[in-house]
Amino acid sequence: MKRTSVFLLLVALFLSVGASAQTKEIYTNPAFETLAKQHKTIAILPFEARVGLRPNQMKSMTPERIKEMEKNEGLAVQSALQTYFLKVSSKDDYTVSFQDAATTNALLLKNNITPENIKSFTPAELSKVLGVDGIISGTFSTDKPMSEGASLALGLAVGFYGATNSGKTAINIHDGASGELLWKYEKSLSRGLGSDTGTIITTIMRKASKKFPYSKIKA
Repeated sequence: MKRTSVFLLLVALFLSVGASAQTKEIYTNPAFETLAKQHKTIAILPFEARVGLRPNQMKSMTPERIKEMEKNEGLAVQSALQTYFLKVSSKDDYTVSFQDAATTNALLLKNNITPENIKSFTPAELSKVLGVDGIISGTFSTDKPMSEGASLALGLAVGFYGATNSGKTAINIHDGASGELLWKYEKSLSRGLGSDTGTIITTIMRKASKKFPYSKIKA
């Protein structure tokens, strides 16, 4: 009887620790409901991407080519997020709409905001330029390119892509008026999430969907 009790206690402890570890991946601002009450349109920025190539792969790539590859990877994540939100929005599951990525990128370009200088602008400033109530931004790091264009570029340069697709992504939402961080979701990447940008982002967002702050369906 005592052994059974100890076993059940250990199981309960394990489950509680696991649940705690999962919730730490997601942060929601306690004042979210107040800050985002009037939000109607959200823009998705190109992500900051980092591809951790191996030393022998780096030798075959110029700094300019690596920079371009990472830029394309960031655009691929932006596009994948928009595609995901559009699919879900068609079911009327969100309280906000999402600005078309082409419009977002065109407005950034018109205002001379580039991947090189975008960090010098605050979330509030970017929201004002884009005419939105909030912005989604983030980082995407991986040990090989996921987007089709980036993978092809690397394949042509070095002939192979690497064995795994481990890495990490972080998705942030900032309020356009105050610039405050409203929501943050971090997720480690693994083979189980897929092998291309679209599949990975879709899988990640499905896992976070019930915790996504603009979702009408809450966990």
